Amino acid sequence: MAHTVRECLLALTFLLMWLLIKANIDVCKLGTVTVQPAPVIPLGSAANISCSLNPKQGCPNHPSSNKLTLLKFVNDVHVENLHGKKVHDHPGHSSTFQVTNLSLGMTLFVCKLNCSNSQKMQPVPVCGVEISVGAAPEPPQNISCVQEGEHGTVACSWDSGKLTYLKTYYTLQLTGPNNLTCQNQCYSDNRQSCSHLDLGINLTPDLTESRFIVRVTAINDLGNSSSLPHIFTFLDIVRPLPPWDIRIDFLNASGSRCTLKWEDEGQVVLNRLRYQPRNSTSWSMVNATNAKGRYDLQDLRPFTEYEFQISSKLHLSEGSWSNWSEPLRTQTPEEEPVGTLDIWYMKQDIDYDRQQISLFWKSLNPSEARGKILHYQVTLQEMTKKATLQNTTRHTFWTGVIPKTGAWTASVSAANSKGTSAPTRINIVDLCGTGLLVPHQVSAKSENMDNIMVTWQPPGKAASAVREYIVEWRPLQPGSIMKLPPHWLRIPPYNMSALISENIKPYICYEIRIHALSEDQGGCSSIRGDFRHKVPLSGPHITAITEKKESLFISWTHIPFLEQRGCILHYRIYWKERDSTAQPELCEIQYRHSQNSHSISSLQPRVTYVLWMTAVTAAGESPQGNEREFCPHGKANWKTFVISSICIAIIMVGTFSTRYFRQRASALLSTLKPQWYSRTIPDPANSTWVKKFPIMEEKVQLPTDNLLMAWPSPEEPEPLIINEVLYQMIPVIRQPYCFKRGQGFQGYSPSKEDEIYIATNPQATGTLTAETRQLVNLYKVLGSRDPDSKLDNLTTPLTVTPVNYLPSHEGYLPSNIDDLSPHEADPTDSLDLEQQHISLSIFASSSLRPLTLCGERLTLDRLKMGYDSFMSNEA
Repeated sequence: MAHTVRECLLALTFLLMWLLIKANIDVCKLGTVTVQPAPVIPLGSAANISCSLNPKQGCPNHPSSNKLTLLKFVNDVHVENLHGKKVHDHPGHSSTFQVTNLSLGMTLFVCKLNCSNSQKMQPVPVCGVEISVGAAPEPPQNISCVQEGEHGTVACSWDSGKLTYLKTYYTLQLTGPNNLTCQNQCYSDNRQSCSHLDLGINLTPDLTESRFIVRVTAINDLGNSSSLPHIFTFLDIVRPLPPWDIRIDFLNASGSRCTLKWEDEGQVVLNRLRYQPRNSTSWSMVNATNAKGRYDLQDLRPFTEYEFQISSKLHLSEGSWSNWSEPLRTQTPEEEPVGTLDIWYMKQDIDYDRQQISLFWKSLNPSEARGKILHYQVTLQEMTKKATLQNTTRHTFWTGVIPKTGAWTASVSAANSKGTSAPTRINIVDLCGTGLLVPHQVSAKSENMDNIMVTWQPPGKAASAVREYIVEWRPLQPGSIMKLPPHWLRIPPYNMSALISENIKPYICYEIRIHALSEDQGGCSSIRGDFRHKVPLSGPHITAITEKKESLFISWTHIPFLEQRGCILHYRIYWKERDSTAQPELCEIQYRHSQNSHSISSLQPRVTYVLWMTAVTAAGESPQGNEREFCPHGKANWKTFVISSICIAIIMVGTFSTRYFRQRASALLSTLKPQWYSRTIPDPANSTWVKKFPIMEEKVQLPTDNLLMAWPSPEEPEPLIINEVLYQMIPVIRQPYCFKRGQGFQGYSPSKEDEIYIATNPQATGTLTAETRQLVNLYKVLGSRDPDSKLDNLTTPLTVTPVNYLPSHEGYLPSNIDDLSPHEADPTDSLDLEQQHISLSIFASSSLRPLTLCGERLTLDRLKMGYDSFMSNEA
C-alpha cells in the first residue's frame, strides 16, 4: 500500500511541475532556467542548464545569502526521494551546470532558491526545464497493403524499426493513375505506437491493370526518414472475403460421399477446401476452379465427425487468398461394418463332462465399425454333431458352457444400424495341452521404461506346424484370470519377439503367456514381467505356523496388489531366537503366485523363535512383515529311537549273560522291592519237602548248588550267607493260642496234627540228646513246605521251645531288630544279624498291618535259621 501511495505522489509531482512549467505561471517569476543546445538531445549527449534570478529577486533583506540549488527528477516511479536529487549547489544570482549520461526518456530539472540566513524559510522553486533524450526514426520497412473484399478500403502496415523515445509522426501517402493522391498520418510516443493506417479509399475492378505507389515518412525532433516506395496492383492487394453460409449434403445417406456448398464474392475464380476428422492433426486439401460455391467429396469416413473450411481467390496465379471461413463441423452417416474382429478365448473345467468357454474380442476401430456397434453376434458350433449355440451381447466378452467332447469352433461378428461385419472364426483347442508346441527360452525385460520386450525360441521340431503365436498378458492380481479381460497380440510364425506397449502401467506385475498354435493344437509358456519397479511397501503377513512331523509350515497372505510395485522375485523367511542379538537366519523362496506356505526343518525343539517375512523385487527388499513367535515341540526321531533301543538291548543282553551281573542285578531289584510286594514265605511245618526227606540226626551232605537250583522262584534270588547250625525241632501248637510270658506250654497238650517243629539254636537250649537232636537243612524245611502235609514221618519228637511262631499262608512282615526287648533277644543274635540281609523298601509299609497273635507281633528277625552244624557233620 505504501509503495502504491508513493507512486501516486510521484506522478502527481511530475504532473504539477510540468503544468507549472508549461503554463509559465508565477512559479517562474523569480527567474529563468534554460538548456543548451536544446531540450531534446540524442543519447550520450551533454546539456548545459543555466538558472538565473530576475532583478530585485532573491532573499529578502539579505541578497548576499542567495543560494541556487539544481534538483533532478527522473521520470521513474521507483525514485524514492520526492524532493528530487540535488545535482548542483551555487551561491549567487545565477548558476550554470552541465549534465551528462542522461537516460532515454524525459528528465526534469528544477532550480530552487535557498536563503542560508533564514532557518524558517523553505527552498522556493525558481523555474524548471524538461530534457528529452531519444533517437532519430529509422526508415519504415516491409510495407504491405490490402483491401478486404471488392468494397473494402485500402489499409497499409509497416515496420517502424527501433523505438525513438520521442514523439514521432508517420505519414502514409498513396499515389496512382489519374493523379490519384491520398495520405494519412499518426504518431507514436512512449504510450502508443503507429504502424498501421487506413487510407479510406476503395480500389475498383476497373483498375485491375493500374499500378499504385505507397510511401511512409517518419519525423521527430532529432530527424526524419522515409521508406522505399512500395508498388502494387489491384489484384495484388484486393483479398476476397472468406466464404460464408457453408452447407453439406450426403448423397443417398452415404457416409463416404458428400456435396459441400457455400457463398462467395462474384469475382472469385479459385477456391481451396480443407477437411480433417475431429481431433486429427493433418488436413486434406482440395483446389476447386470456378466451383461457383459447390464441390463433391468422395473419400470421407462413415460415422466420423469432420471439420471443413474454404478459402477464395480472385485470380488463378495472382493476388492473395482470403482468410479461411468459419469451420463447419458435422458427422458423416453410418455404413455397414467392414473388417473382422480379433477374438481370443479361455477354457476352464466345471466338472467331468462340462467346460466353460470365455470369449474375448477387440472393438473395431472407427474406420472399420463405420457406425455405432449395437451388439455382437456370438456362435459356438460343434462340427461333428452340428450342435449350435448362439447369443448376442453388447459387451466385448461372452461366457458359455459346452461339453468337453467334440470339436468346437467359435465365431463373432459386429452389427450396427446398417449391417453386420463378416464373422471371425476360431477353433477351440487346449491352448497349453501339447508339450511339442511349447515355446522355449521365454524372456521379458523392459527396453526403455515404457514397454516390455518379450522374446522366445520356436518349439523345436514342431516349429513348422506353428500357424501363429499369441502373446497374452494380464495383471498378476488375485482373481484377474476370470475378472479382468486379457490383452493379446497376434505374431506371425516367423517372428520371435513382441513389444508390449499398450494396456500396461508402471509398477504393475504382468503374467505373460506365449501360445504357439497349430490348426488343432496349442502349447504355451509363461513368464512374469514389469517396467518401472520399486521396493514393495510392505512384507507378507504370516497367518499361521504349524508343526508337522519334523518341520514347521509357515503360511502367509500375499502383499496387496497395489503395494507390490512390480514383480516379486523372492520371498525371504527370517527367524532367530527370542531376545537374541545374533544375526537372524533366513530362507529364500522363489516366488510363485499360487504358493502361500513353506516348510522349515532347521529349528531346534523347545526353543522360542521369532519369525517374519520380506519380499524382494528388482529394486530391492521390502520392509519386514508382522512378527510371529513359535516354540517347536519336536518329536523323537524313530530311526534314532530304534537304533538306540537296539544298542541298549545288545548291551543289556551281553551284560546279564554273565552270572555275576545277574546276581548283582537281582540283589538290587530285591532291595528296591516294596515291602508289601513279596512272595508268600512258605510254612516249614507244612513243607512237602519235609515229607519227602525226614529229618535225621545223621549228617547229610547237601551241595550248595542243588539248594540254589531247588528254590522255586522265577527270579534269581539274592545270594544268602548260610551258616551251619544245629537246631532242636520243637513241636508247636498250630492252633492260635496265647501264652503268658514265662508260662511256656504248660497245661496244653496239642494233638498230633496240631504239632509242628521248630529248630532252635543249640546255644540257647543247651546240648541236645542223640534222640532229640538232628541236623535240619533250612532249605529243605522252607523249600518243600506243603501247607496240607503233616510231619508224621518224623521218628523222633523234638523238644519244643517257646517261640512266637505263626504258621500262615499270609507271610511275615519284617521289623527292626531294635524293637525286641532285651530278654527276648539272644546274645548271639548280633552275630547272626551281620549275616542276614534285611529287606529295604522304598514303599511305605503302613498300608499293610502286621499280623499279630494274641496282641504280639511275630517277625522274621526272631526266627534264626542255619545249617552250619549240618554242613560240619557232613564234612
